[in-house]
Amino acid sequence: MISLFETSDSTRDAGILTSSSAADRALSLVTVKNEFVRCVYRDISSWYDYFFGPTLHGARLAAMPRLPIGSGDRILEVGVGTGINALLYPKYCDVTGIDFSSSMLRKAKRRLSQHSVRNVDLLKMDAATLEFEDNSFDCVYAPFVISVVPDPVKVVQEMHRVCRVGGHVVVLNHFLSENRFLARAERLISPLTVHIGFKADVDLSSFIARSGFRPVSIERVSVPKLWSLLTFQKQ
Repeated sequence: MISLFETSDSTRDAGILTSSSAADRALSLVTVKNEFVRCVYRDISSWYDYFFGPTLHGARLAAMPRLPIGSGDRILEVGVGTGINALLYPKYCDVTGIDFSSSMLRKAKRRLSQHSVRNVDLLKMDAATLEFEDNSFDCVYAPFVISVVPDPVKVVQEMHRVCRVGGHVVVLNHFLSENRFLARAERLISPLTVHIGFKADVDLSSFIARSGFRPVSIERVSVPKLWSLLTFQKQ
């Protein structure tokens, strides 16, 4: 596949592999299907905010000012969940938030209503088959989604499709540790963590190589630096 995103020197210096060997590696040792994901998020929606609200919020706050959002921009958030992140967008942009889980979207609608947020619209949608025309958004953002969906590569390719030329696709996610001992532990626990909504062992190099797109930057955000912020620009 011809790369439609260009790579900065800083990304190459980070040692991120985009070779065939990276593409040949397993993206994750765990596979999930849409119905499994739907059931998991139906079950955890009642307590999601109490656990994942505080544990992920440092990364949400660190990522938001790094998003390339201009006045009047159209933003798509893939995996809006219960709407925690939707409260953080500046009022000068228009946001569409999608999610696969009806249970999570109901909580998001209540949250936006309670906080009188008027620049965010919510839709139920599968991230792997986005129901938008090509080049519909200035920025497409997926926080904490790549570890959740059955086909992360299809999702990022769909994000690219609906992003306009010159716009940005941004992924915030935890990826498999570069430390071999931690990576081994993450692979061991991943069959368990899927039951609370995420795979712990998604391989970053494999994800980039399989997608066919190269990020212009990769940055570790929050403390501890468990989260990687990948920014792509559509050429």
